[in-house]
Amino acid sequence: MSAARSGRRAARRVALAAAGLALALIVLAPYAVMVCTALKPEAELRMTPPRLTPIAWRPANVLEVLRDPSFQGWLYASLVVALTSTLIVVLAATPAAYYTARHRFPGRSAFLLVVLVTQMFSPTALVVGLYRQFFDLGLVDTYAALILTNAAFNLAFAIWILRAFFASIPREIEEAAAVDGCGRVRTLVQVVLPLSLPAIVTAVIFAFIAAWNEYIVALTLMADPARKPLTVGITAYVTAYVQHWNHLFAASVIAIVPVVVLFATIERHLVGGLTAGSVK
Repeated sequence: MSAARSGRRAARRVALAAAGLALALIVLAPYAVMVCTALKPEAELRMTPPRLTPIAWRPANVLEVLRDPSFQGWLYASLVVALTSTLIVVLAATPAAYYTARHRFPGRSAFLLVVLVTQMFSPTALVVGLYRQFFDLGLVDTYAALILTNAAFNLAFAIWILRAFFASIPREIEEAAAVDGCGRVRTLVQVVLPLSLPAIVTAVIFAFIAAWNEYIVALTLMADPARKPLTVGITAYVTAYVQHWNHLFAASVIAIVPVVVLFATIERHLVGGLTAGSVK
């Protein structure tokens, strides 16, 4: 009986491992195609029938993209927009989340409901109104328009994540800090925020990735080729008149690197932030 049970457990582990491996291959397959295409010479892109792996690998495609002044401008635009909007999100969401977690005030439930409702609106549905508003303000074709839009759409998620974590921190810790002479601001900065690092990291990474990957608003608001972010700019490698698929995929591979580095750097804090507030 024990041997049969052990055999079933072993078979279950093997089946789960096989299923996990199959799922990983499915997820990684598009990236493999992207990398292989990025390293193909131009002549191999027109081969019939098409071939997945290059016959002659050409890493110089990546260097050509990196040296392209247009690509450098798109990369700079994406970094400016993503980093600045993420900073605004964290600076605005932290005090809002802390106050709503620790204080009950008239309209608190309505405020949280409004924050939640804003997550239901897609930038695509609001893009016409956003364009008209920024046009009236003279902000069309500026980084400020993209920064403000990305910060606004990512703020609600950051508030909910941080509020849940702040609410899970025992009040006794803050009361002890108050007894030691700490004011509310000092308690927040020196006591609460260090304890809330997993939630802050989660808010940062999601806000950064959302801003880094945003496409529709950038496509609508940015007409100057030099000011377009990566998501919009790299499409210039493939048009009705020019088809540099290897350069397009090389640029896409490079665009993934900042996100991968960010994940690798703060991954250990991510799970804690995602489960914030789930255990009391």
